[in-house]
Amino acid sequence: MLAAAAFALALPAGASEFDTKLASVSATVPTARADAPPMRPVALPRALAVPGGVARVDLGAASSSPRPIAWFGEARVRVLDTDGRWQALVGLPLDLRPGRHELRATVDGQERRVGFLVGNKDYPVQRVTLPDDRRVRLSAADEERAEQEAAQIALLKKTWREFPDFAGNAASGTAFARDALLLNPVAGRDAGKLGSNFGNRRIFNGEPRAPHSGLDIAAARGTPVRAAAAGEVLATGDYFFSGNAVFIDHGEGLITLYAHLDRIDVAPGDVLAAGQRVGVVGATGRASGPHLHWGVILNGASVDPRLFVPAAPKS
Repeated sequence: MLAAAAFALALPAGASEFDTKLASVSATVPTARADAPPMRPVALPRALAVPGGVARVDLGAASSSPRPIAWFGEARVRVLDTDGRWQALVGLPLDLRPGRHELRATVDGQERRVGFLVGNKDYPVQRVTLPDDRRVRLSAADEERAEQEAAQIALLKKTWREFPDFAGNAASGTAFARDALLLNPVAGRDAGKLGSNFGNRRIFNGEPRAPHSGLDIAAARGTPVRAAAAGEVLATGDYFFSGNAVFIDHGEGLITLYAHLDRIDVAPGDVLAAGQRVGVVGATGRASGPHLHWGVILNGASVDPRLFVPAAPKS
């Protein structure tokens, strides 16, 4: 299925507010901003250069040079100052072939190609039995809807806004953080255990489907779900595969999604603080039971959310 292969979350077809939002996304195709001021050192996700992971590519000293501009394929990538070095933060698609790859970068006004290696990762097979076979073997009408939604989400994933243009409201505590680490969106002693099924090759009711592009978090129905970082709500809705779901834009190509919600408590355009509630856990859409499907998108690629969550201190 096109929608399942392209992305786990599907936007509802025919909704006019999404046409407006997507039109605004089209206007945010990245442009060079060589005059952007250097940023302070930031906290970065763990590096894991495999399909579905994150590569950190060194672009040189940050002491005196302007912030480089870098692209992976056609996607602009985030460049951050860490410990006096410019590092590109590259999301690696699940279907990326292992081997040598290149960034295109403008460093000190000079065009460069910077190589880096991507290793192999074999994701396990996950077999799921769903009582609603309609969400596995789609009717002609559902398949048409799914294809329309896949086209919409492909454009939505290209959202890019520079930090200077995407500052939020600092007075209200909702300024968008430059740190690239995220909160666990489900808190509590008995909830919020991060699953390990990102990237799994899924078989629904005996039918092979796309790899799992998010992380399932165990929680009871009605458990609050919070924004993993400050950002702006890009889209909300009741989607065919993901049920009630929310997209949040955190700036410079970092987007999170929250799916299968029982209830949504935000609306497109809302500016959120880190930890602000976006809804509650449910089992809507293609789900075998109550849980949160949490996705992280970096430069258009679905990547493992666990890389962005600070490791718990050892007891």
